Amino acid sequence: MQNPSSHPHAHLHEVDPAADSRAHPHVHDPESLRRIVNRLARIEGHIRGIKTMVQESRPCPDVLVQVAAVRGALDRVARIILDEHLTECIGRAAEDGNIEAEIAELKAALDRFLP
Repeated sequence: MQNPSSHPHAHLHEVDPAADSRAHPHVHDPESLRRIVNRLARIEGHIRGIKTMVQESRPCPDVLVQVAAVRGALDRVARIILDEHLTECIGRAAEDGNIEAEIAELKAALDRFLP
């Protein structure tokens, strides 16, 4: 297992305390991280625009259309993260022999993510 501090773009995912009290390293492709962060920055700007629309008392239907656009953008970011997790993280866990723990963590996250 790679030490998270040895990779500039490593981060730790906290595991559900009920399932496990440890955290495991998660290393992602720097280009992928850049794309996700850029998308989130655009979403952040879009949300500020919605806030301005509300402060300016813009028509509710216009605001709702923009809220729907942000929801769609967040869903697309979530899909990118999930796709990467399935291809990179689950594959790495299978190679390392801890696939069960990784799948349990993913299931717990999906329980909170999905309605």
